[in-house]
Amino acid sequence: MIAKVTTPPLRIELSGTPREIGLQHGTLLAQQIRGQIRVYDTMFRRTSNLDWDAVRAVSREYQTTLQRLTPDLYVEMEGIAEGAGLDVLDIVALNCRSEIALGLFSDGCSSLGWKMGVTTEPGEGDDEDTGKVVLAQNWDWTARVKENCVIMSIEQPGKPKIFICNEAGLVGKIGFNSSSVGVCMNAIRAKPTDSSKIPVHVALRVCLNSNTASEAIAQLDELGSIASTQHILLADAEGPISMELSPRGDVHIRPKDGDNGIVCHTNHLLENRYVKEYPWLAGSPIRLGRMRKLSAGVARTTPSGTDVTGDVLRNEIFSDTFNAPQAICCQEDPARPIETRSSTLFCIAMKFGHGLKPTAEVVWGRPGSGEEGPVITLGGE
Repeated sequence: MIAKVTTPPLRIELSGTPREIGLQHGTLLAQQIRGQIRVYDTMFRRTSNLDWDAVRAVSREYQTTLQRLTPDLYVEMEGIAEGAGLDVLDIVALNCRSEIALGLFSDGCSSLGWKMGVTTEPGEGDDEDTGKVVLAQNWDWTARVKENCVIMSIEQPGKPKIFICNEAGLVGKIGFNSSSVGVCMNAIRAKPTDSSKIPVHVALRVCLNSNTASEAIAQLDELGSIASTQHILLADAEGPISMELSPRGDVHIRPKDGDNGIVCHTNHLLENRYVKEYPWLAGSPIRLGRMRKLSAGVARTTPSGTDVTGDVLRNEIFSDTFNAPQAICCQEDPARPIETRSSTLFCIAMKFGHGLKPTAEVVWGRPGSGEEGPVITLGGE
C-alpha cells in the first residue's frame, strides 16, 4: 500500500497594528476558526461536561484579565472575532482553552533545547560563544484540529517578525522570531488555575514579541506569570531555558554539567513543587528518558563545532516510536475516546546563532512515518 502523504499546511502573512493583524487573521481563517470551536465544543463536552456556552461564560474572567494585562493582544482578539464574524468571547475561549481544560486531555509533546558546542570534557568546545542553538519539538494533539492549523507570520511595528505553527484563532503558539527568540511548549496537568493571570498561549506570544530570552522572562515576571501550570521551553542564541511556569511560582531549568548543553522536557514537572500535579500520561517519564538517551547519543557522535541538522534530529530523535502509542513520535491510541486521542501533528526544528539569521524546518505529520509532508523552511530573511 502506498502511504498517503500529508497535505502541506496553509501559510498566511499578517502585518500592521493589533487590530489590523486580528482582522486579517479572522477574515483569512474564518472557516478554520469555526472548525476549531466545533472541535473544542465536542471535546469539552466529553472531558469537562461543558458546552460552548459554558466555556464562553468561564472565559469572561480571562477577558477581564487580558483587557488589563495585555490590551494590545486583546485588541487583536477583537479583530480576529470581527474578521471571522464571531463574538470576542469565542476567541478568548480558544486562547484560554488550556486553562479551562485543566489539562484533562491526552495531548503530549516532547521538546528539546540544545546549545551545540558544549561538551562534557572541560576545555573542549565549551566556550560560551561557540556553537549554535537548536530548539525542537513534536507537537501532539487531536488530529481533528490539523486541518485548522496554519503556518503564520506576523509583522508588527517596532517588534521582531514572528513565525509560528498555529491553531486558527490563537494569538500565539510554537515558533520563533527574527531576533532568534523561540518557544516550544508542553502541557502539564496541575492545580490550581488563576484567571487573574494570562493564559499560556498569550504567554507564548509575549515571548515571541521579545528581542531576547531575558526580555521575555522579564515580561512574564512583570505580568505575574501564567494562569495554569505549563512548560515553555524558551531559547535564543545564548541557549535554552526550560521554564516550568505556574500561578504560584516558576522554576527555570538550564542544561546541567554533563548534559552536553541539552535540556529536554515532556508532560510532567521536573522541579516545580509550587502546585499539585495529578497523575496523567504514564508515558511522559518514559519519553523524557528516551529523549535524553537519544540526544546524548547524537551529541556523542557529533564532532565538536559541527551543526546538528534537522534531518538528524528527525531521524534520530523525533521519529522514535519506543513505547508506542505514547512515544516521542506519538500515535493514536484506539482504546481512548476519539475526542481525546492524540498523535504527532508536526515536528519543528529551529536554529539560532550569533550573527546568523534564525531559521526553522517544519515537517507536517509524523516524522519517519512515510506519510509526513515535505520539509518546510521558515525564516532566514
